[in-house]
Amino acid sequence: MVSERGSAKNLLPWLGRAFSLISLLWLLLAPSTVSADTPIANERTGVSGDGNLPALTLQSSASDAPRLGPGRLTVPGIPAGYNRFDGGWIQFHYHPSSRERVEALIAESTKVRQELSEWLGVPVLQHVRVDVARTPGEMATLAPPGAPYPEYAAGVAYSEIGLVLLTLTPVHPTSDHDLVQVFRHELAHIALHDAVAGSHVPRWFNEGFAVLASGETSFTRLQTLWLATVGDHLLPLEQLDSSFPANEADAGVAYAEAVDVVRYLLRKREHFRFQGLVERIRAGSDFSVALRQSYGIELTELEQEWREDVAKRYTFWPVLFSGSAIWMGTFGLFFVGWRKRRQRSKKTLARWEQEEAREDMARIATSEAAQQRVHIVLARNNPPPMPMIPPPAETEVPKVEHDGQWHTLH
Repeated sequence: MVSERGSAKNLLPWLGRAFSLISLLWLLLAPSTVSADTPIANERTGVSGDGNLPALTLQSSASDAPRLGPGRLTVPGIPAGYNRFDGGWIQFHYHPSSRERVEALIAESTKVRQELSEWLGVPVLQHVRVDVARTPGEMATLAPPGAPYPEYAAGVAYSEIGLVLLTLTPVHPTSDHDLVQVFRHELAHIALHDAVAGSHVPRWFNEGFAVLASGETSFTRLQTLWLATVGDHLLPLEQLDSSFPANEADAGVAYAEAVDVVRYLLRKREHFRFQGLVERIRAGSDFSVALRQSYGIELTELEQEWREDVAKRYTFWPVLFSGSAIWMGTFGLFFVGWRKRRQRSKKTLARWEQEEAREDMARIATSEAAQQRVHIVLARNNPPPMPMIPPPAETEVPKVEHDGQWHTLH
């Protein structure tokens, strides 16, 4: 018995380390260079045309929509045959066959506008136009003249003119295309542009805010940030000021960083500082100056604090996947499951006891009623006549004649 226990005890750490190694290999071998926002076939992307930047080519930045500069974008005409919905501050243009799906966006629009105004601390989205195409190819024809966008985009926001383009079908058939989520993402770009009155904000700030405001979640982005943190491949925020890398791997890291840095700025106790940051940028302050006045730190200090925070969160994963932690967690889950099952069993037994008691009471009541039962026969109003019994036949007695008279023999 002692030797068996000793063998089992020695086996547990080995199994834990094996499971940890398998988990780590799975993370490393899985596609780690893709985020929910990078231009990959199985992902969808919303692209912003925000930022006071010169015209960019698609090769210069994997995430930028080319921009011609202030005052050089013109609103395109409404496509022929499209329906129009006027919601006051927002107008939708769409093909009649798309009405049902566009109605979901119309229902969501007012809620999104209110949420974004609360996040940013100022009223936003005063005038927005949303053109909904049926296919990515059709969406390309809706872009402003001379202002194309990356081919991988499932949505694009031209914030200068308040224009949002969407496609009902994804760029790639196998991609996860949440139309409402893309819609929220693009409105967030325009809302931020409105909140800062068109002032320049870093690309990482713009994209990170749009992803958070849209409610997008991505395990791939989480995985990308973890691997970049553990492998010390995080990109400097200064590098992500005006554009994101064209390389897919670096672009995935850039998006993952952008979302997490803005999350760090928007944590609950700092929300009023975030609104102060937006207000100061709106008043004309440079982003770095507004950051120092709102958070009391320089951009380099923000990056250092964030790196320390992300290191604490993501370097804990190897400890989590250690052998002892796995078995402790497994035992904890087993105990919780056993306790819940025991509670369910108690409830089931109590319910059975109540049902049996009710059945016993019903049987007793039935038995008592049977003992007190009286059989009553009611007389009929017209009883049937009694059957007629024929009288017995008379037996003939022998008689004799004597001297002219008949005599009975006895």
